[in-house]
Amino acid sequence: MSLAERARRERAIERACGVVAQCRKCEIGATRRNSVYGEGDPCASLMVVGEGPGETEDKLGRPFVGRAGELLDRMLLSIDLPREDVFICNTVKCRPTMDTGTRLANRPPMPDEMRNCRPYLDEQIEIIRPRVILALGAPAAKSFMGEKFSISKQRGQWFEGPLGTPVIATFHPAYILRQTGGAMSEVKRLVWNDLKAVRDRLQAVPDTPPPEQHTLFE
Repeated sequence: MSLAERARRERAIERACGVVAQCRKCEIGATRRNSVYGEGDPCASLMVVGEGPGETEDKLGRPFVGRAGELLDRMLLSIDLPREDVFICNTVKCRPTMDTGTRLANRPPMPDEMRNCRPYLDEQIEIIRPRVILALGAPAAKSFMGEKFSISKQRGQWFEGPLGTPVIATFHPAYILRQTGGAMSEVKRLVWNDLKAVRDRLQAVPDTPPPEQHTLFE
């Protein structure tokens, strides 16, 4: 990737981020603290897409920065991808919330919120042109594969995404953290298989030496 192309992509991302910061298409645009456009390498081979920002992400304006973000970092490192070499974003760029009467709580994004934000996600894919998209959790996966997609039955399978980009889904790091005992071990095993599939897909380029294999989350 040339320095000129990298600079062009960085400028395009900066402009798009500014547009998202001004967006008020949804009610959550009025309740957010910060928009969370995404971050990472504008020339990344892998784009990671979650469902939406949570409370910590809303506060800091960055994606995946809580406990789930720490786990995601370890997941990426297990296939030799530092966080800074990946582009990380969400299907919606504002924190979806519901009023419990005492506080604003997280909730999954609504279909209309995902539709309103979809042009921003498509623009990110257009700018970055990743070779693989990894969708984390059912809402993110369904945004690419449709409402009938089953994360429990179809995770780990390849689908064709925007611009013909291969898309694969796995469990969200927050879901992994909610598991205990044997259930956690089984989920980790499945996620590790999915991550290896991502690694192998990214490796499938001539003259690219295979990276050292690691154990999941070590």
